[in-house]
Amino acid sequence: MKPFLGDDFLLDSDVAAELYHDVAAPLPIVDYHNHLPAGEIAADRKWDTLGQIWLEADHYKWRAMRWAGIDEVCITGKASDRQKFDAYAAIMPACIGNPLYHWSHLELYRYFKMDGTILSSQSANRVWDEANACLARPEYSARGLLNKMNVAFVGTTDDPCDDLENHLALGRESQLGFKVAPSFRPDRAFKIDLDGFTAYLERLAFVSGQSIDTFDDLLAALISRLDKFVAAGCRATDHGLEVVATGTVRTSAALDGILSKRRAGSVLDEDEVADFQSAVLVQLARAYCERNLVMQFHIGAVRNARSRLFSGVGTDVGGDSIGDRAIATSLNGLLDRMDKTGHLPRTILYALDPSRNEVVVTTAGNFQDGTIAGKIQAGSGWWYNDQYDGMLRQMTQLSQMGLLSRFVGMLTDSRSFLSFPRHEYFRRILCNMVGNWMERGEMPPDMDLARTLVSDVCYNNAKSWFIDP
Repeated sequence: MKPFLGDDFLLDSDVAAELYHDVAAPLPIVDYHNHLPAGEIAADRKWDTLGQIWLEADHYKWRAMRWAGIDEVCITGKASDRQKFDAYAAIMPACIGNPLYHWSHLELYRYFKMDGTILSSQSANRVWDEANACLARPEYSARGLLNKMNVAFVGTTDDPCDDLENHLALGRESQLGFKVAPSFRPDRAFKIDLDGFTAYLERLAFVSGQSIDTFDDLLAALISRLDKFVAAGCRATDHGLEVVATGTVRTSAALDGILSKRRAGSVLDEDEVADFQSAVLVQLARAYCERNLVMQFHIGAVRNARSRLFSGVGTDVGGDSIGDRAIATSLNGLLDRMDKTGHLPRTILYALDPSRNEVVVTTAGNFQDGTIAGKIQAGSGWWYNDQYDGMLRQMTQLSQMGLLSRFVGMLTDSRSFLSFPRHEYFRRILCNMVGNWMERGEMPPDMDLARTLVSDVCYNNAKSWFIDP
């Protein structure tokens, strides 16, 4: 019986262990998509308690707590940090089988050196005291935690209207130890059917310093802000697509009409929404391509499904789930619109529905053009899929239908400064998969070949895309 989270956790062979310990583990982390607040990195935030740093922004944990029967007051409500922590510790035994059980203990072990501790109500007092004593030390600030995990790159997620002063300030620091770059997320500018769209355009007009009366005005305002992002070090863009639409090509006048209709308060039909959204995305893709930016599509979430939770707590609090809409025809059509003019940028496609993995991989294969290795990526297991089965399934399908060797690897997609052991989780799964291939005779017994594959997927490919593009 192996020890819980021991040195060879998830590693089933000597080859896998050698690949992980000697190759993968020492490599820096390129976390190219997350939701960390740049302001907290710039201010080098410190936390008073484990309950604060662990639970104030982690909707994975919130969702598990609700499932275990914890009242919302001890999740996102007015309970104290200690009460929230105690509630989480109490439900930890019920989380066996959920990746949170592994992640939470890895966070305790890797950040706070509590190896061997099993979190529960019985150990809560000791965990609380020891973690809080660590958090009081200077090296447990926001920057210290990133350095502790050997993070080389942090790609935050930012609205076009966001102030980029924190990113600019971080970019001027020569001794920071890692890079922090904003990622351009223009969802509120192209999702014309959402509540608040008209008010958002007013804000975008103010921030960009130009009026927005036409479709071309909207694009000009977005590209003006995009250039500000590039000046602040932007390497990537991001888009949440609940529904993927190819859209019909419309004239500028027709798009102006859709925009005017929406701003007048009228309800648009599905075709109008699809045509407007796809038109914005196609034109933005051209701008991304010209600026050598990576375009990311996060596809298929059902957002804010529970009305009472949404109205009481808000967005991004654990009320979203996997959607099951078909995407193959529309996704291929949208990418083809971009590719026809030679303006399809480097792209990462993430499907929240794991049954669409093969669709995403084969779609990515359609648009490889020989200019950049792995130009269109089948993105890592995302959200509900960043667990053992999800990661292994995604990498298996990528290796069988594409090229695993050109994969840019893992990301946290997290709001928590304690989430970086998820890269360790990914790296162990990758090394075990490659080790098993060698043990079963499915690849040559060539450790140099295996080392190169692991190094590239864990670090080198992402480095070439996001640090040294």
